[in-house]
Amino acid sequence: MGKIRIIGGIHRSRQLTVLDANGLRPTLDRVKETLFNWLGQDLTGLNCLDAFSGSGSLGFEAISRNAKSVIMIELEQRVYQQLVTNQKLLNVNNCQIIHGNATEFLKTTNLVFDVIFLDPPYNSNLLTKILPLARNKLNSNGYIYAEYQHSYDFADFTIVKHGKAGVVNYVLLQVKD
Repeated sequence: MGKIRIIGGIHRSRQLTVLDANGLRPTLDRVKETLFNWLGQDLTGLNCLDAFSGSGSLGFEAISRNAKSVIMIELEQRVYQQLVTNQKLLNVNNCQIIHGNATEFLKTTNLVFDVIFLDPPYNSNLLTKILPLARNKLNSNGYIYAEYQHSYDFADFTIVKHGKAGVVNYVLLQVKD
């Protein structure tokens, strides 16, 4: 088992347990710090979706920074159970954790979000499949944050910011007008 650290907000410096699971790679602290600098630190009033939650690093960080609500989706049962345990440890009620498929969720939900975090497994083609679905569930001035390993064409989006840390590419997107 490993640990993630919440780096800002009301739960700053709290450490949460993360399972050692195949393909699970928590977002690096320096990448999280950059992302939340881009988003403006305080997410008060924003509804967020952490579509491939994994460690919960991004979703719990958003909660700590006063997001109105966060929905976290995780497919792997053991990882989902750890997210539920961590939610109880933080004693937060503005977080819903769903055991399920992020693609199916985005196909069926009527909800729209201000921020959508997309960090699918690198060895999948899920970013290609989920970006159009996420685009349709984003508020008009909302943001999509994505992590990916290889180059990607974000033709339907405006790249607001981008960065790279080791093999991790990360980008903040908005829908083109």
